[in-house]
Formats: sequence, structure tokens, C-alpha cells
Amino acid sequence: MIEGPDRLRCAWATGPLLRPYHDREWGVPEHDDRRLFELLTLEGAQAGLSWATVLRRRNGYRRAFRDFDPRAVAAFDAGDVERCLADPGIIRHRQKVEATVTNARALLAVQRREGSFDRYLWRFVDGRPLQPDRAAAAPPVARTPLSERMSGDLRRQGFRFVGPTICHALMQAAGLVNDHEAGCFRRIEVTRGG
Repeated sequence: MIEGPDRLRCAWATGPLLRPYHDREWGVPEHDDRRLFELLTLEGAQAGLSWATVLRRRNGYRRAFRDFDPRAVAAFDAGDVERCLADPGIIRHRQKVEATVTNARALLAVQRREGSFDRYLWRFVDGRPLQPDRAAAAPPVARTPLSERMSGDLRRQGFRFVGPTICHALMQAAGLVNDHEAGCFRRIEVTRGG
């Protein structure tokens, strides 16, 4: 846990990027398909990097990937991929960029079958955020049996860059699991829906 100013926060929530992200966004239940696509993309982009690195480039990602409109991204061709790979505003990793296009197409297929990507993802937690017992001193968990199950199912749906660690981070960010540490002021707020 870290303090400041006059609030206890999760230990990772430090600095000018991570603290506001933690205080306003992380763990808040998300149900908008476009925003869920953004989180899936950014969590995949983060693989092997720090979350602060990704947050610094979030606006670049929004520009490059048409504000995460899955229909627009699903229509990307080889030229669009090359444009993204030349964009210094994002992490220029070919497999991650190509996965974003593939994932937009897979997301549209899920929407057609399930009605929404939101409905599909939230089914993994029976529509309600999980509230694990999260001790302040406990080391963070990077993957769970649930994230392994989600990863396998997403892969069967055609998604890429959706390993169990990425899926767990997605569930944390999108509020499918309230993983704020015990004592963190946001744990109680998020539990109450704030």
C-alpha cells in the first residue's frame, strides 16, 4: 500500500500516469464494447512492457486505431498495418498491431453471435464482478484458472495476444474482478459501483 495525499492506494499506483489511472479507471466495471476492445488491445500491447509505457501512448493508440471502433479496425488492410508500424505514437510491434486487426474481426464475430462483446466477457464472471480477498501484503497474482479459461476461449474465437496473464489484466482493468488491495480507498468505492 502507498499513501498520498491522505489516501491509501494499491502499491503500484504511483506517479503522474498510474495514480490517476488507478483512482479513476482501473477496476471500474466496463460494459462498452469499444472501451473493452481498447482495454484488450492495450493489455496486449503491454506484454513485456510497463503499464506506464502503454498509458503514455494511449492517445496514439486511439488515433492509430480509429478510437477503437472495431468495424473500422476490422477493415484495416496491409497498408493500414504499415501505417501503424511507422507511427511513433504506439508500440511498433508487428505481431501486436496485426493482432489488433485480427481481434477487431473476432470481436465483430462475437458480437454477431452473442449480441455484444460485453455480454460474452461478463459471462465468465456470471455478470457480477468477483471480489477476491486481496491482502495488502500479498504478492500480485498474474494469472488465475479463470484467466486461463478465458484465454483458451478467446483463442477459440479467433483472438490473438490473449494469454492468461493478459486476460487477468483485462479482467482487473475492466472490473470483472475487483483486485484493489485491502485498505485501498478504491476497493470499497468500486465494490459500491463508484
